[in-house]
Order: sequence, then structure tokens, then C-alpha cells
Amino acid sequence: MPCAPVTTPVAPSSASSSRVAVDIVLTSEHPLSVRYSLSPHRRGAGDPTHRVDTDGSIWRTARFPTGPVTYRIRQAGRTEVTCEAWGPGAAEFLDSLPGLVGLEDDASGFEPEHRLLAEAHRRFPHLRIGRTGRVMEALVPAILEQKVHGIAAFASWRYLLSTFGEPAPGPAPRGMRVPPPSEVWRRIPSWEFHRANVDPKRSKTIVRSAQLADKLEQITTMGREDAERRLRVVPGVGAWTAAEVMQRALGDTDALSVGDYHLASVIGWTLTGAPMDDEAMVEYLAPLRPHRYRAVRLLEVSGTAVRPKFGPRTQVTDHRLH
Repeated sequence: MPCAPVTTPVAPSSASSSRVAVDIVLTSEHPLSVRYSLSPHRRGAGDPTHRVDTDGSIWRTARFPTGPVTYRIRQAGRTEVTCEAWGPGAAEFLDSLPGLVGLEDDASGFEPEHRLLAEAHRRFPHLRIGRTGRVMEALVPAILEQKVHGIAAFASWRYLLSTFGEPAPGPAPRGMRVPPPSEVWRRIPSWEFHRANVDPKRSKTIVRSAQLADKLEQITTMGREDAERRLRVVPGVGAWTAAEVMQRALGDTDALSVGDYHLASVIGWTLTGAPMDDEAMVEYLAPLRPHRYRAVRLLEVSGTAVRPKFGPRTQVTDHRLH
């Protein structure tokens, strides 16, 4: 996708190498939105890896092979993004920035016939599907969110990051943490997962994933079918979890979260006026390939998704009582 990155070093703000900032400016021929590209990566309001300033700029942390990084992204204009990064992984992160903000996303060929989708696509041309390229950082929270209420999953993520993550490098907002490396995830004791309100099935899946982390990180260079197949080699990682990871780490515009507790019903009520199950949803959205996830995101950001207030609710379960 057309973009013109300009990199400008910034003088160190202290003697600490973690406070050496590097600036980059990205411009695009097409509109984009940092807020929409990055919001799927936020795991609840208290996510230690994600903060939003009052001016709208977004702070995030990540871990790259070269080390941890803190970065601050700001929307400088309809087609321009500025970013500062701190930490040993800063240079490697900046190489991935165009993909993160959606400059590598290609919406050509997406021409939905449904009135609501067509209108949402017209109103939100700046919605771009970004990719982090970091598989474990998408996989662990997705596993935590399996079959539990989001409130409980987000609390587990906060506990594990505050206990086993490391402080964010640079001038990050207070309390921000960097996700631990795979060697730390695979050594977390079972009682710490218990304290985090994570049941044995999910904790074992996290540990197994960490043991295979090197092979799982390779899916960023694979086609979508091979990537999904590689992810699902891990016992406990099914279609829903694989899709959630591929959406975020790979920027897969077609990864549909089959098995989600609410998605099929939301799609059904929104687009047909009646509930659907997963099988009906997959069949109904088939003509939108390879943009099914894009369609779901458009319904979310446009505010047109219908969420019925009746029916079953996911219970908040406290596994620490067991």
C-alpha cells in the first residue's frame, strides 16, 4: 500500500537507553484511523499494555526478538500518523508500524450488497485492519477469553501482566507492563494461574503454546490455511481462538470468530432481523470472502450491530473458589 515513512531520531531524554526515542511519520494515500486499527488489541479498560491519552494518542507495549518496546502513536491527520518508540525493540517495532496501523490492508474487491454493510463501508473508509506480527501476544489473551466472561478474562490478563510482565521502557504511563517472553509463560506455576482465576484447561493451553512459541510465531509468514492449521496443532486452540489470533497478529480480513458466544446472533439480528447459529452465519457471510472479518468490524465501529438484550448471558466464574 502507498506510504511514505520518514524517520527522525530524537535526542536522548536521559542517560538511560530505554528513554532514547525514535520518531517516525507515516503518510498514506488513503484515510486511516489509528483508533480503529488498534482498538481490537486492547483487553479491557485496565489493560497494562494499552493506554489512551486525553489527546487521543495511544500508548502500547510489545515484545520483539530484539527486546521490549513502548510506543506512542498519534493521529496527525486523516492520512498521517506519528509514532515515538522507546526500548531495545524500538527499531524492530518501527519496521512493523505500517502493518500495525493498516497501511498494508487492501479493501479492494470488498463490495457488500447488504444496505447496512454498504453504508458502513461508505461512512468508514478509514477503517483498516492492522497486524501486530506478534503471535503469542495475541494468543495468550485469546486463550484467557475462552468460554468465560470478558470481565474475568481481562482481570486475569491484568494479574498475570502485573505479576510476570516487566515495566514498560521509556516514559510510559504509570503501571504499563510488557508481556513476558514465552520462556516465562511456560514456567508460571499452576498456583499463580489459579490466583489469576484461570482454570487448569486454559492454563495448560497457555503453557503448551509457550513451549511451541517459536513454531507458532512462524505463522506470520504463512498463508491463512497453513497458519490456522499450525495454531490448531496446540491442544486447546480451536477455530475461535485461531481466528482471534489471526485477526490481530496477521491482520486476516477473513478470519471469522466461529464459536463466539454472541457473534452469530448479532450477525443474524443485524443483517436479517432474526437470530442465527454458527452454521447459518458461515453460510450467510460466504459471499463476502475474503472480507468477513472486515464486515464484522464495520458493523462494530459503525454502531449498527444489533445486540439483543434477551437470551443467555456468560456467567462470571471465579475458579479461585474451586
